[in-house]
Amino acid sequence: MRLFQNNGLSRGFRVHRTEKPYNDFIAGRDQFLDTRFTASHILWPVYSGNRDAFYTNGDDRRLQQQWAKEQGLRSSDLELILLAQIEHHRADVFYNLDPMRYGSAFVKKLPGCVKKAICWRSAPSGNADLSGYDLVVSNFPSILDSWQRKGCKVAYFFPAHDPVMDQYCGIQAPTADLIFIGGFSRHHKNRASALQAAAAVPGIKKQFHLEDSRVTRLINLLPFVPGLSVYRHPPEIRSIREGPIYGRDSYLAMAGARITFNGAVDMAGSDRGNMRCFEATGCGSILLTDAGNYPEGFVDGETMVVYSGAEQISGLIDRILKNGTWAESLARAGAAMVRTLYSKENQWLRFQELA
Repeated sequence: MRLFQNNGLSRGFRVHRTEKPYNDFIAGRDQFLDTRFTASHILWPVYSGNRDAFYTNGDDRRLQQQWAKEQGLRSSDLELILLAQIEHHRADVFYNLDPMRYGSAFVKKLPGCVKKAICWRSAPSGNADLSGYDLVVSNFPSILDSWQRKGCKVAYFFPAHDPVMDQYCGIQAPTADLIFIGGFSRHHKNRASALQAAAAVPGIKKQFHLEDSRVTRLINLLPFVPGLSVYRHPPEIRSIREGPIYGRDSYLAMAGARITFNGAVDMAGSDRGNMRCFEATGCGSILLTDAGNYPEGFVDGETMVVYSGAEQISGLIDRILKNGTWAESLARAGAAMVRTLYSKENQWLRFQELA
């Protein structure tokens, strides 16, 4: 299989990333891959250096124009560059992690070598059209159902354990009792109330690293706009909020935290299993997360701990921190589970079944 995988960079990661100079596309791409940003979704052949696999971030202007320069392609159009890369690689499978930028209209332009176009989507999507893809994949059954109702073919797929997590798991004494790393937006109402409850727990060391939506950033600057105050950080969160972190930085932070706090996006319904679940357990932190339908292996009281409402959060945090034997068992079992069930090898085997 000649695989072409495309990804997109979040606004927060662009601001957070510190790039070193590079003089060729391969060096720039490898520098990015070493950050481990969204590593749970990047397929194993990319990381193993398989020559049949090509990876890029199609919205990274510097990286893409470097490739165009090397190939003598005189264009600054990122879509044209991406299409040229796919054709140059003679890809027969196109796997896209950024379908909101490159939707059905883009799929229609793919070169004839591409036999199958697959995209991952597990977030709010509005009126986006993905029907041009041969397959839409996710590990949220309810979201897959919604795409199927829109005429898309769908299949269950999952994030994976990043082997680099083993470099961080269990190697340092905890520096925080509770950490949260993730988004804060209008799509996270339930998460916001849970975060507020966690932030209010007294006497513990907390770190909240938030990537805010545009609306949240605006309302934090203009707090008196009528009707929009619900999108502003509550005082408990605002007082401890830190900037977002990604990749290796987040691995290090989670490995240094006893508990990693999590909450699903509202549109997930009762489905659970966002990327943070795999990262937290993989880094040896105890996953404290909202109740729902989790993927195989994520079991309350064995490999993670769940809360059913914000009122339970304080008591669960207290129980975990005071019961060292149970906490150690949770962390160890969670790490072993995700490393075994959700290895990169298993993820790649599943992808080959789908492709």
